[in-house]
Amino acid sequence: MNVPFLDLHAGYLELKPEIDEAVARVLDSGWYLMGEQLEAFEIEYAAYLGVRHCIGVGNGLDALHLALQAMEVGPGDEVIVPSNTYIATWLAVSQTGATVVPVEPDQGTYNLDPARIEAAITERTRVICPVHLYGQPADMQPISDLATRYGLLVLEDAAQAQGARYQGQRVGGLGHAAGWSFYPGKNLGAMGDAGAVTTNDDVLAARVRLLRNYGSKQKYVHEIQGTNSRLDELQAAVLRVKLRHLDTWNARRARIASHYQQALQDTDLQLPVVLDQTEPVWHLYVVGSRQRDVLQRQLTEQGISTLIHYPCPPHLQGAYRSAGWSAGTFPISEHIHAEVLSLPIGPHLTDDQVEAVVQAVHHVSVTG
Repeated sequence: MNVPFLDLHAGYLELKPEIDEAVARVLDSGWYLMGEQLEAFEIEYAAYLGVRHCIGVGNGLDALHLALQAMEVGPGDEVIVPSNTYIATWLAVSQTGATVVPVEPDQGTYNLDPARIEAAITERTRVICPVHLYGQPADMQPISDLATRYGLLVLEDAAQAQGARYQGQRVGGLGHAAGWSFYPGKNLGAMGDAGAVTTNDDVLAARVRLLRNYGSKQKYVHEIQGTNSRLDELQAAVLRVKLRHLDTWNARRARIASHYQQALQDTDLQLPVVLDQTEPVWHLYVVGSRQRDVLQRQLTEQGISTLIHYPCPPHLQGAYRSAGWSAGTFPISEHIHAEVLSLPIGPHLTDDQVEAVVQAVHHVSVTG
């Protein structure tokens, strides 16, 4: 049996009548930017998260960058980031002119380790940016406590965690602001690039709204130097449809993850660790294996599609060569990146496909 890593087309087919109707409504309206669909999505997503403001922007990287700009982060400032994350978290900081300060993750959850943050705080630190990696909420309480103690801001990178909860509250309102990506493969995915910033801070929200639209509230009147990063009407309309189904699709992901957790516990894989106070949404189901490349190759031979999130940590990428980091600088992150493998997971995997993954992993474990 061939098992795709993620079947985006199946998601469209399930919602085809609703999505087609929503898209047609936008096309018929003749209004494609900064219109009713965007406003409605912003209201609905803010209500879903339990926050005051949602500001739709062009993509997830812009969401983080604009949030940092709204926080007035710039040259001379430092932002604490996880050493283990997708590079967009770092790029958003670098684009402001600020300095990334990587901190190693917890080896069980793969998320930013709160116990390691304080040693990285200096007089130039302005923001802590935890990532809810793979849809697993970061341990926000000790991070927030540290931020309060040192007078720092907290920016959640929630790109992979639409609907996840920490201590019963949805992520996205746990810090001063959060950046979201609605890239098509996300749990809440658009039909192209899309993103948002959420916050409970009225002033910060107003500034992001200015920044995303050329620094303008009134056409041809520009109060600050902004950019062009606007969530368009077509994407907003699609996201409104998918938002109505998000919890159902996340529940399906959770059932698959639970089955994996039970069925693979007797293998030699490192399975995901979930903190008691968190409810992940399983954007990815990531295991660890000392024979990761062999495992991936053998699963591929059995028709099981897998991906590596991510093969190379940010500090070893060419984009950050000038920082002078080398192999061994962040050993925990490097160890994680050398061993992780993402198994298929998504709301449209069938029970037979999930079982095929389990059987294939067991076969590899026995014969490999």
